[in-house]
Amino acid sequence: MTASLFDSALYAKLLPTGEAARLFSDTAEVRAMLLVEGALAKAQGAAAIIPEISAAAIHRASLELQIDPAGLADATGRNGVSVPALVAAFRQLMQAPEHAQYIHWGATSQDIIDSALMLRLRQMLAIYDQGMTATVKALGQLADRHADTPMAARTYGQHATPTSFGAAVAGWGQPLLAALQDLRTLQADGLPVSLSGAAGTATELGPDPAALRAELAAALNLQDPGRSWHSDRTPVLRIAAVVTRACTALGKMGEDLLLATQSGIAELRLDAAGGSSTMPQKQNPVAPSVLVALARQAVGLNATLQGTALHRQQRDGAGWFTEWMTLPPLCLSLASALIHAQRLAETLAPDTEAMRATLDSAQGLLAAEALSFALTGRMSRPDAQAAVKTLCQQVIADGGHLRDAALAQWPDIDPGLFDPARQLGTAPAEARAFAAACRQV
Repeated sequence: MTASLFDSALYAKLLPTGEAARLFSDTAEVRAMLLVEGALAKAQGAAAIIPEISAAAIHRASLELQIDPAGLADATGRNGVSVPALVAAFRQLMQAPEHAQYIHWGATSQDIIDSALMLRLRQMLAIYDQGMTATVKALGQLADRHADTPMAARTYGQHATPTSFGAAVAGWGQPLLAALQDLRTLQADGLPVSLSGAAGTATELGPDPAALRAELAAALNLQDPGRSWHSDRTPVLRIAAVVTRACTALGKMGEDLLLATQSGIAELRLDAAGGSSTMPQKQNPVAPSVLVALARQAVGLNATLQGTALHRQQRDGAGWFTEWMTLPPLCLSLASALIHAQRLAETLAPDTEAMRATLDSAQGLLAAEALSFALTGRMSRPDAQAAVKTLCQQVIADGGHLRDAALAQWPDIDPGLFDPARQLGTAPAEARAFAAACRQV
């Protein structure tokens, strides 16, 4: 088994990550850093910080040259960062020392690495947007179709009152929809460029470092933060928070699917299930299990990542390295979860007969709350609760149906209290409201 299942050929179909995987490859990181170095040189040439002819040569070379990440490994191991080796290789490959001497002029490694990370995370957010949008739209359609489909709500694993399957679907989708809205806020705010030099003071970045930073941000289509953020990891932590929320929303959906498809309940059907190596009858809910596992991983990774907010002084290697170890698998967790969740949302279906059978087998006990409130017109609320509780205990002990026991004591009680379809409360409206919101994304 590989150290990360995301990198495994064996488990590639269990944890697919699609286009997201390439954004966290060594090649993608090196390419992004070269783009930042080239854009920086071009901006510095325009500001007469370095010779314009050298800036043009560096910028052109940054787009054309290929650097093997493996060739940077030894120096990266010594230095703790890859940029010194990258700059040395870049200068050598240019074969123009008169121009290459101006590469990385006045910047620091963190400027290049953080800016390059933002370039890749911007693409990652676009991938999330696409997957989350498709998933919530599919959930919205499912909720709308089954807004009035009665099922037993369960609290603490026990039958509670009737709800609708559409409302249950809305319960899965609402947190994901909220995360999508926050994701779009992140995209609208823009991701920040980093350019502030060795200790955040921009000492060697020319006479107007602020203008240079703004120019670099524009060139890379990033946001100018207006300050140094070397030790302020808020830009990364904001993304991590949204990613984790989305993962846990999908994980909750997975948990409910595991329960709803288990033997003895089987109220939902999946279009695909896994088999056992020894039990031919097994239909294992693999995709929901993956959603739960990915959510658990995301929670753990995010807990570690949030600690990187405690950067020491102006720069902190330990905090930064922790970020490198946790952010990529956290991001890939959501990418993989969305692939599974979209398919589930588009293909899962309720077994309405099983849902009805569950309601029918409950002896009318899901109407206990409604009955207790109906009785408050003739007795106090505490007395009504006590009377219904006694009646429920009798039905459980002797069999029968709560409706029949109630009508025997109070013949004028509305029998409609025991019709689940008439006791859905706000469930249909909530399902339709969620569906309407999904149509707007």
